Amino acid sequence: MVKPTNLYTIIDIETTGGKFNEEGVTEIAIYKFDGHEIVDKFSSLVNPEIPIQPFVVKLTGIKNKMLRSAPKFYEVAKRIIEITEGTTIVAHNSSFDYRILKLEFGRLGYEYKRKTICTVELSKTLIPDMDSYSLGKLCKSLGIPITDRHRATGDALATVKLFKILLNKDSDKKIIKASIQEEQKSELNPKLISILRDLPSSTGVYYIHIKGGDIVYIGKSKNIKKRLNQHFLNKSAKAYKMQKELVAVSYEETGSELIALLKESEEIKANQPKYNRAQLKTKFIYGLYHFIDENGYIQLKIEKVRDGDEALTSFTSLTEGNKGLDKLVEKYKLCQKLTNQYKTKSACFNYGIDKCNGACIGEESPEDYNKRVEELIKNHTFENQNFLIIDKGRNPNEKSVILIEDGIYIGFGFYNLENQIVNKKILKSIITPMKHNKEVKNIIQSYLRNRKVDKIIELSKDI
Repeated sequence: MVKPTNLYTIIDIETTGGKFNEEGVTEIAIYKFDGHEIVDKFSSLVNPEIPIQPFVVKLTGIKNKMLRSAPKFYEVAKRIIEITEGTTIVAHNSSFDYRILKLEFGRLGYEYKRKTICTVELSKTLIPDMDSYSLGKLCKSLGIPITDRHRATGDALATVKLFKILLNKDSDKKIIKASIQEEQKSELNPKLISILRDLPSSTGVYYIHIKGGDIVYIGKSKNIKKRLNQHFLNKSAKAYKMQKELVAVSYEETGSELIALLKESEEIKANQPKYNRAQLKTKFIYGLYHFIDENGYIQLKIEKVRDGDEALTSFTSLTEGNKGLDKLVEKYKLCQKLTNQYKTKSACFNYGIDKCNGACIGEESPEDYNKRVEELIKNHTFENQNFLIIDKGRNPNEKSVILIEDGIYIGFGFYNLENQIVNKKILKSIITPMKHNKEVKNIIQSYLRNRKVDKIIELSKDI
């Protein structure tokens, strides 16, 4: 039997969270992969001997009491060395997992070195134009089943399946070979470590400052500390230049990811930081438009955004648009032909499986069909609508609120759970005014289409 020339170990690690380079491993999963199948595996909970941060407990479900009888890292270290010997480590955001391994082995006085491949960077090269390269969203887009999300075994197995797809896409393996890192930078300079130490692991907007206080980059993240760590470990020319220039990082916690997105957009437009040039361009380049055809049916179609013609809702890519329209077709039982999702001169595919009432072949009248389309249009436009978006606050005793009035984004605020929003005067007193524009509307529509908020409250004119 011929031995495989390339061996990989796909790894995922869960940690306690906390200060940079002070984390401890709580769970590890390793799958040795020869490019075709898994040939060895190891997984274990690990007792880090330090408490797990509350936000990590919520994310992973791993609790301190679960780890009391688990082996300590030094007890599994030999097995980790053996299974990864002579292999290239593969991980989704490998800079994190590899740094944690080097950190733990360093505490034992052992210098741990392996070649590495990052499936985030590899996916960006081999599968461009995806809406997101997070493991969960990437797997969903590619149809990769993923169970036990944010647990080492579940995430590592999903990464194995992702890596197999990437290997198949790179037929001559030139891109894979070029992506192998002989040695990733294991330590940040003291200035960056000091900055990371004071950052929160919470949702918000952050600002990178250079000498004199000027802002050169603005970003948002669900975990500010983790995102800045990624900036600091990034090896691109742009990231390296920014790392050299920065002298400080400020931030504003928002609790709500939607508020972070809205605030990031406004701040980038107001400050125009030099490293945010790409984000100054319009992100939503495809729109959902409607028109009445010669038979009286309201048709829907995804097209590139047209100046002066308001879209029902907008998307960052054609792929996202088609996926979004597919969901609407199913929700409102619309015709694939009349939504331009199925090219045919006869009945659409959904008609054959009783998911279309036959508008495509004239069996359903325009009046009946258009009622459902008009309901969709009403639910996907802000025009003349008044409502509140209630979501997470900056702490457990608080909620965030976004106010939409007559279809216009007014601003956001926060209120204590003990207080009630009972009238417009109280509501306006807690709202920080913000600017409304097409980008803001797109951000809100996109967020509500793809993610959940605590609740949406429709307002009467006299609240």
